[in-house]
Amino acid sequence: MRMVTVSRLGCGALIFLALTISGGIDARAQDRNAEGQFDCLIQPKMVLKLGTSVPGLLSEVLVDRGDVVKKGDVLARLESGVEQAAEALAKVRAENDATVRSSVAKLEFQRRKDDRAKQLRKSDSVTVAVADEAETGARVAEQELDEARVNLAVSKLELTRAMEILKQRTIRSPINGVVVERTLGPGEYVFDQSHIMTVSQIDPLNVEVYVPLRQFGKIRVGASAEVFPEDPVGGRYAATVTVVDQVFDAASGTIGVRLELPNPNYAIPAGLKCRVRLPGIG
Repeated sequence: MRMVTVSRLGCGALIFLALTISGGIDARAQDRNAEGQFDCLIQPKMVLKLGTSVPGLLSEVLVDRGDVVKKGDVLARLESGVEQAAEALAKVRAENDATVRSSVAKLEFQRRKDDRAKQLRKSDSVTVAVADEAETGARVAEQELDEARVNLAVSKLELTRAMEILKQRTIRSPINGVVVERTLGPGEYVFDQSHIMTVSQIDPLNVEVYVPLRQFGKIRVGASAEVFPEDPVGGRYAATVTVVDQVFDAASGTIGVRLELPNPNYAIPAGLKCRVRLPGIG
């Protein structure tokens, strides 16, 4: 399964510009905020465009936009009749140890024959040629047993390969999240460069905030903060600073800061504007 991860939704300047247009803020207005409050934007933790590493025809898509999914859930399947048949064939071969058992029985017989020939040779009851033939037969039987065991091991590896090929025909969710878009449906052909759906992780959420350059050095990773989403959600939520950019945005005169906001019940949707209070920052 191929995944295209979009974990950083836009660069700092673009997000800051969006906040500026929608909220009319700038670096000087940010600097005048009391009690260390700044405008921010709530974003998904991760946005994944799910596809497949192998092209094929979609046989079923089990989720749709808005569905909540768990890590490991089956989201879609490709047509896989040929791959299922190949796996079944490989399984039969991998479980068939008849050749090994036959080789073991043959080896035991040849060893007994060799032992008898050696005993008889001591009393000159058999010729050297007969004794040599018995010894050679035992050695050949040992080689045949080794070959049978190798062939069985190869069959098991072929089964593993067939299972992995079949697994590629099933698309599973790599994260806990919400389906935000479904681009293809049953009966459509999937190319290895296309994606079937988009899944967003919204627990936890990322909170993107941009503060004036003068605040550099005052905000530390691991610091606590409070986030106030806009209406109609509202409320106050605890968050933690996870990223403080070391590359500044000279155009807007700001520093990018990312916070992690727990959202276990999915009570806070992504895409909301918000305010964030950073204690000790003003």
